[in-house]
Amino acid sequence: MAQPLAGRNFVRDFVETRPPDAPAIITRTAEGRRRSWTFGELVERSGSLAAVFAGHGVSRGSVVLTLVGNRVEYVLAILACLRLGAAALPCSEQLRPKDVALRLARAKPVVVMCDERNRAVVDAASPDCAVLVVGDGYALAGAAPPPAVDLGPADPAFVLFTSGTSGEPKMVTHGQRYVWGQHLQATEWMAARRGELAWSTAAPGWSKSARNSFIAPWLCGARALLQDRRFDPQERLDTVRQERVDVLCMAPTEYRLIAAHGPIGDVSSLHRIITAGEALGVPVVEAWRQQTGLVIADGYGQTETGHLVGVRPGDAAPAGSMGRPLPGVRVEVIDGELVVDPETVPTFFLGYDGEPPPGGLWRTGDQVRRDEDGWLFFEARVDDVIVSSGYRIGPAEVESTLLGHAAVREVAVIGVPDAERGEVVAAVVVLKDGFVASDTLAAELQAYVKAETAPYKYPRVVRFVDTLPKTNSGKIRRAALR
Repeated sequence: MAQPLAGRNFVRDFVETRPPDAPAIITRTAEGRRRSWTFGELVERSGSLAAVFAGHGVSRGSVVLTLVGNRVEYVLAILACLRLGAAALPCSEQLRPKDVALRLARAKPVVVMCDERNRAVVDAASPDCAVLVVGDGYALAGAAPPPAVDLGPADPAFVLFTSGTSGEPKMVTHGQRYVWGQHLQATEWMAARRGELAWSTAAPGWSKSARNSFIAPWLCGARALLQDRRFDPQERLDTVRQERVDVLCMAPTEYRLIAAHGPIGDVSSLHRIITAGEALGVPVVEAWRQQTGLVIADGYGQTETGHLVGVRPGDAAPAGSMGRPLPGVRVEVIDGELVVDPETVPTFFLGYDGEPPPGGLWRTGDQVRRDEDGWLFFEARVDDVIVSSGYRIGPAEVESTLLGHAAVREVAVIGVPDAERGEVVAAVVVLKDGFVASDTLAAELQAYVKAETAPYKYPRVVRFVDTLPKTNSGKIRRAALR
């Protein structure tokens, strides 16, 4: 694995080498304020925040937990941590006190930084450390910044928690190599061009936010957009138009909901749209292609590994493919499971809960298939594969098929026990506006799947719900559905 040389510091050796007056990020707050920030402003303010952190005992190897939205303080806190050699633990604002308490107990942060709207959640978690509450964020104390610490590739940079789709979230530690190693996916998958505006809409707490909200755009020579507002399909499109966004990175669910909302309309500033996190489904890809001429470039990675696979610029990927391995990354498909060589992954994690990762090849736990041209197709988590009457059925294919029906807004497919078949396919469906749950509609959905794919894959059970249970990063919690 190629490693950055020891003695480097991302803030000193990358951020501070940008022209001070060069635009770095645009922020749009929940209250409607918009501001463009230069690299010089971010260096000054994050340096002052680093001094505040240091005054509370933060040093090399410490952990700082943040509970703020997609606002400038998110960027400043991470830069302050990188300056000091501390590890940032960004948390989702959807966490409840028990979730925050779990992270406090396992990560043992020296400082918690939150904004006022999240103060009650933090207080209810009873942190045993300093709590810094952010005001409007534009006038941090002007203390002299502490010197940037020389760091090696295995010095901690981020502490992230997995989605917890199949159990309690795991604590993942990433080293400084994770930060520098983003150059690979930034240039080969995100592929923003110098001077462009890239918008990764992922909220703090999701690993894609830690790497793509601003680090990856900067490594491409682009600016980043952060908007501190809850998702709304029309508002999302309005922002793309107002800011003239060039590269858009959204969760698959967001692409689906925008396509289901109505005509997408003019998004002519965009030249690249990308996604990762879960299977996208062919119907939503076709909806965006037909209405905008753009093909969503899928990708794949894990909290532990960073980005591994993607559809690169200029690729003509088959429908439904999540891409091919990024240059230099070696993957294999063994017994249907995607397996990775950690030595070829520049962003591979340091371990769980302070323990090193298991040696040898990394088993992702994801069921995939690879065609004769090397394109990879996600099928399911290995433990999500449905075995019915001897047939192995990946939920993603059934979900993708159902999403092509006019009535289906969202769907999750799981296996449920059956005395005769071992398991049968069950579909849990959220309907679009204007459609009403009924036995007749359930039968129609079953017939639709039979007509579109192998009949043994059709859902013998159909349940209609108002919402699907999801993790804080937006992935469907199949264990909860079961």
